[in-house]
Amino acid sequence: MTTPAERDSSALFRVEGHAQGQSRMYLAGRDVYQTTFSGAPPAPVAALHTLPRDVAAFTGRDSELRRLLHAADTMAAEGVAIHAIDGMPGVGKTALVTRVAHLLSDRYPDGQLFVHLAAHTPGQPPADPTEILAALLLGAGVAPQHIPDGLETRAALWRARMAGKRVLLVLDDAASRAQIEPLLPSSGGCLVLITSRRRLLALDGSVPLPLETLPPRQATTLFCSLIHRSVTEREAEAVAGIVKLCGHLPLAISLLAAHLANHPTWDIATFAQEFATAQNRLGELEAGDRAVTAAFDLSYQALSADQQNFLRRLSLHPGPEIDTYAAAALGDLPLPQARRRLNALYADHFIDEPAPGRYRMHDLVREYAVALAAGDPDDDRERAIARLHTCYQYTAEVASCFLGFVPLEAAASKAPVAVPQLVDREQARTWVRTERPNLIACINHAARHRQYTRVIQLTEAMDTFPSEENHWQQDVTLYETALTAVRHAGDRLSQANALHHLSWARSSASQYSTAADLAEQALALYQSLGHQLGEANALHALSQMRRLTGQYEAAIDLAEQALTLYSSLGHQRGEAQALLALGWLRRVAAMELEAANDFAEQALALYRALGHQLGEASALSELRVIRHQSGEYEAAIDLASQALVLYRNLGNQNGEALALQGLSRARGAIGEYEVATDLAERALSLYRSLGDRHGEAEGLQALCKMRITAGDHETAADLAEQALAIYRALNFGHGEANALLVLAQTRHLSREVEAAAELLAQARALFQSFGDYHGEAEVLNSTGALLAESAGPGEALIAYRQALHLARRAKAPLEEAQALEGAARSQIRRGQRQAALDDLREAVAIYQRIGAAEATSAAAHLASLETERS
Repeated sequence: MTTPAERDSSALFRVEGHAQGQSRMYLAGRDVYQTTFSGAPPAPVAALHTLPRDVAAFTGRDSELRRLLHAADTMAAEGVAIHAIDGMPGVGKTALVTRVAHLLSDRYPDGQLFVHLAAHTPGQPPADPTEILAALLLGAGVAPQHIPDGLETRAALWRARMAGKRVLLVLDDAASRAQIEPLLPSSGGCLVLITSRRRLLALDGSVPLPLETLPPRQATTLFCSLIHRSVTEREAEAVAGIVKLCGHLPLAISLLAAHLANHPTWDIATFAQEFATAQNRLGELEAGDRAVTAAFDLSYQALSADQQNFLRRLSLHPGPEIDTYAAAALGDLPLPQARRRLNALYADHFIDEPAPGRYRMHDLVREYAVALAAGDPDDDRERAIARLHTCYQYTAEVASCFLGFVPLEAAASKAPVAVPQLVDREQARTWVRTERPNLIACINHAARHRQYTRVIQLTEAMDTFPSEENHWQQDVTLYETALTAVRHAGDRLSQANALHHLSWARSSASQYSTAADLAEQALALYQSLGHQLGEANALHALSQMRRLTGQYEAAIDLAEQALTLYSSLGHQRGEAQALLALGWLRRVAAMELEAANDFAEQALALYRALGHQLGEASALSELRVIRHQSGEYEAAIDLASQALVLYRNLGNQNGEALALQGLSRARGAIGEYEVATDLAERALSLYRSLGDRHGEAEGLQALCKMRITAGDHETAADLAEQALAIYRALNFGHGEANALLVLAQTRHLSREVEAAAELLAQARALFQSFGDYHGEAEVLNSTGALLAESAGPGEALIAYRQALHLARRAKAPLEEAQALEGAARSQIRRGQRQAALDDLREAVAIYQRIGAAEATSAAAHLASLETERS
């Protein structure tokens, strides 16, 4: 059965999130991390209780209810219980599962989720399980920028997030087994209720429940309950005739009953007689949708001419939802009048309101209204679509100004239609998150109709928007569509813009070679057009691509060119991002810490002047790395703490994990191992909850170092192997080198000398390929310690001297002191006591100057040697 709440069946599982549009990578000593940003995102909000409201007038379906409730009572704890409810449109599938879900909600304390799979949404393909998984993961608390790409990886993360939980999952209007299977949890104790117009014969493990139309008595009871009046014996016969002509189809019954409920003066018998005049069409009720059309016809005819026209205009909207502003644009109405008409259509059940101020047509109502609209003059429909496009384009331009830190004067001074009034960046971000699916739908609609100018205008208005919910592939598709449009239109500047944004989208999808090629094409076009800001943007993008593939010299040259152009144009945000990129490159590729520090400080000042808090936090994080590498651990702690506050205020959990990891490294460096371990564990847990594989590897490596310090070599080795596997899967060489180094250290501590030596050789080769003296110095210090035990002090001393040379070249005081201390120990064994004392005194001085944890033990050793000498 169904009620007016049946229209809630079209409600998509909705969560809001924020992903950033640019990627930055930094090297913290030997620890590499990645952060993304293009604005301050809100905190991810768990959305694990998303059932639509319960069906107040639910009637009948007693046997089906008992069957599903009994199945929940007897379900096996070791497996997922899956029930597939299939039947014709409007038969009440959604109402049934909604009722069951509410009755069982207290048995599934970990979540009750409602997901609309849109198998029969007119004008749209069935929901992509890859995108649905992104929404589910967001609802489960995973930050959008850390949802992995690809169906299999998202499905695996979803199953992991559901492991050990009791969750009720409703999958509404499913298309096929392929759409459903990736969404299924694997944890015992979960219940899945699926509705579909098809019999899901290929879905292994599911229990089918075909849903037929209502028995006559239940159909009559439903109608009577919905009209909210007492029915006499004479009227009961008329009601029986009505529901029979409806074919006992719940949706048709509900729509017809709404007329009587809202017109208490209407006579039931007269209404039944008038309804019977539509018998020619209702006689075809058993054909399925045509019966629903008959019910819709009656409801439609009860509308005023203005409301009929408004309904047809709403059906032209290509997106999944509509707000009052878009409705006003389609109807060419003032906002208050559009709002009143929406409320009237809502009361007549032509539209649903899944969220305040958001409206959606039921699939069948939309199909019906689209067919009606096809009879309107082409010019009328085209003008309505043009007004809708103008509404979205203007608001998108205003949002773009806020998100891109551009003065609002850059947008049109007066909107030609009523539009949302955005007053700050937070409102702009909220509007973008909400309307992005509609904007993309409008772009795709324009592309299908070869309206290339509209594609170009709306795509360019979205250029500064952050990618929502980690839909990198969606971004790729969007800008490929735009690129096709601009090539048809012959607009070279728009073509350069599309190439530039497609380059970033490909980069975000880790397709660096393709991204670099696109960035080069964009750069050439911008240069040929004399468009300097575009040229600067393309130079910066190409610099990032070169850096991500280890081509540091080329990356530095491109970043310097970008900085020069940004500065000449007075584009402060671009200047800040170029400065920060150069800081990273100078520190990692050129080992120029002073220059790196200057660049980062300049970037920090610019971001603060702009009020760009995420950029400020990123600059603080880079400065923290520089201070740590210079041995200024207290300063590193202070900078990491400042960044942590900013990231938390912004709700940026990736940044929070990054700051926690930085604090862990600095606390560990000064000997606060307990605190450092706790911080490392918190960072790792957060990275894992976000589904951030790169961050997880960094967290694993940081925790590994703490476990080595604690003497837990077996756990440390396991953590290092996990980190190594992730880095190799990501094809990230710097991270792989770091993981090989710490894994070698665990093998050494476990007396696996040959394995340790081989791992150190691999790590050193990788660091050498990057020109990373700091990393190579660390490897050589570990090699010296290994050789001291396996080959003797002579060979160990050679390794320590090489480490000392590289550490000084890299200006890495901790590695310098460790090399001096190691050399001193080797010289003592060789009988070179004076040389040993000289090196050890220098090592102690450095340890004490930087406040390193090693200072105490090294000083005690030095005192012992000096006592023996005297």
